[in-house]
Amino acid sequence: MKRSNEFAVGLAVLAALALVIGGALWLSETDVNQKQVTYHARFRTVGGLGVGSPVTLRGVRVGRVEAIRLVEEEWVETEFSIDRAVRLPGRPAVVSASASLFGEWSANIFNYEPLPTDPNLRNALLESDQAGGDAWPGATLPDIGQLTAQASRIAGDVGDITNRIGQAFDSTALKNLQQSVKDLAEISGRLVTFAGAQTTRIDRVSQNVTTTSDAFAGVARTFQNAVARLDTATADNELKDILENSRVSSSDLRAAAADLRSVMAAARDNQAGLVSVVQQADSLMTRIQEGNGTLGMLATDSTLYRETTMTVIQFRELLTDIKANPKKYLKISVF
Repeated sequence: MKRSNEFAVGLAVLAALALVIGGALWLSETDVNQKQVTYHARFRTVGGLGVGSPVTLRGVRVGRVEAIRLVEEEWVETEFSIDRAVRLPGRPAVVSASASLFGEWSANIFNYEPLPTDPNLRNALLESDQAGGDAWPGATLPDIGQLTAQASRIAGDVGDITNRIGQAFDSTALKNLQQSVKDLAEISGRLVTFAGAQTTRIDRVSQNVTTTSDAFAGVARTFQNAVARLDTATADNELKDILENSRVSSSDLRAAAADLRSVMAAARDNQAGLVSVVQQADSLMTRIQEGNGTLGMLATDSTLYRETTMTVIQFRELLTDIKANPKKYLKISVF
């Protein structure tokens, strides 16, 4: 009886020990049957991702985060355990993102190509991929708190802009705007008046153009009549006579030019004599201006002019007296 109790106690202890070991393995999610494969991903920051966080593929959980550690060049390396039966993309990459509003994070697997359109994610994945190694390239999305703070900052900026717009468009600004509208209406009226006046001037210019066109038409008709008369003159050999006269006149002009060239040649031959004559004339004029000689004295002395004037006056008085008293001067005797 005593042995039966000991056996039961031992069996209970073994069962309890097995239960504890099984619970520990279950709680630690230890892969006893090696159904999972370990992979690594490289991040600059993992955000709220922690050990035990789920790993998802197309929204389905396929593994868990086993470890997170710092490596060289300030990279954060994350170790994942993923079920062997999962078919991964041809070139996997990982994005750490918030999974809910309660602070839960997950690592999401997707294909590296094509790259995301978000420039931040694209740059982070490119930087991680250029680091090389076997680790998958990884990037981190901002969490809900960061997005909320950014949205709050944007809302604050929008509020500031709204307040500034409200301050800018006060009653004075509205009055100025109304005055500007009135001024614009007045300018429009002036433009209409100016356009009307210019329309009248344009009509006048059009009339002048029409008159000018008529004048040109008259000139064309006159030119046509002149051409017709020229044709008539050509028919009567008048144009031939005119050309013959022109030819004769050209011959006369050539002869006159030849005579002129002869005169110029003679002048060149007598150039020394002409220069001597000009010099003597210049010397004579100089002596006259200086009052030398008879001509110089006559040109510079006014006495001869006064005496000549007095002589003319006396001669006129003599002629007057002869006409009045001819017997006084003329005596006629026959015998």
